[in-house]
Amino acid sequence: MAMHTTTFDVKTHDRDEMIDITASIASAVRESKVSDGIVTIYVPHTTAGVTINENADPDVIHDILASLDKIVPWRESFYRHGEGNSAAHVKSSLLGCSARVPIVDGKMTLGTWQSVFFCEFDGPRTRKCIVTVMGE
Repeated sequence: MAMHTTTFDVKTHDRDEMIDITASIASAVRESKVSDGIVTIYVPHTTAGVTINENADPDVIHDILASLDKIVPWRESFYRHGEGNSAAHVKSSLLGCSARVPIVDGKMTLGTWQSVFFCEFDGPRTRKCIVTVMGE
């Protein structure tokens, strides 16, 4: 079984943001030369995450971020964490820090409207994304 790992930076510009990183992941899959396997996308940050969702309509991203803000508001008196970014930690935990996509014939098997998004919840910052491709 072959394994290929690469890391790339994601520069964010807003406190809450979803950035399409599908092209960077597809590049890592091509570089790996894996025909059939799986790609794991991992974000090593406690105030960021990764998710797969629609990229055809930008309103979907807006609606996801707005819904997260409604569920996890930034300014609430019940947070105890002293850095003032508790909402970012909660949002990261809700979405998760990794995603996996099967690879078939050297390509990710995302659905027609799907993309992989890096989710920033405490920006702007420069973040890391680790991509590991495993397979034959």
